[in-house]
Amino acid sequence: MAKGHRSQIKRERNAQKDTRPSAKLSYARVSVQKACFVLDAIRGKDVQTALAVLTYNPRYASGVIKKLLESALANAENNNGLNPSNLYIAECFANKGPTMKRVRPRAQGRAYRIEKQMSHITIVLDEKK
Repeated sequence: MAKGHRSQIKRERNAQKDTRPSAKLSYARVSVQKACFVLDAIRGKDVQTALAVLTYNPRYASGVIKKLLESALANAENNNGLNPSNLYIAECFANKGPTMKRVRPRAQGRAYRIEKQMSHITIVLDEKK
């Protein structure tokens, strides 16, 4: 069990919280593997370069991730008061979400399962030092 009063525990937990601007998209209808192809292309780049890469990337996930990056950029400007020209993508990752299971009819009365993957995508921005 945790030691200390409940308010003290909460105070310590909040002191360790990450203050970098971020955005998270839950239940994106794209698989983790396909999202990671796009995320690997923008990881570590500055925001303007990453937006340019996402604009001209032909993959479906790039449109979803572009909207998420724009949301993280708006969070940085409005909530943290940061200058968008000094920002870069510190972290970006996709975690596995739930799977929708569907059935496809096949020959001789059989049924094949179709699994539609979902993912939770997170982008964290940071200022250049």
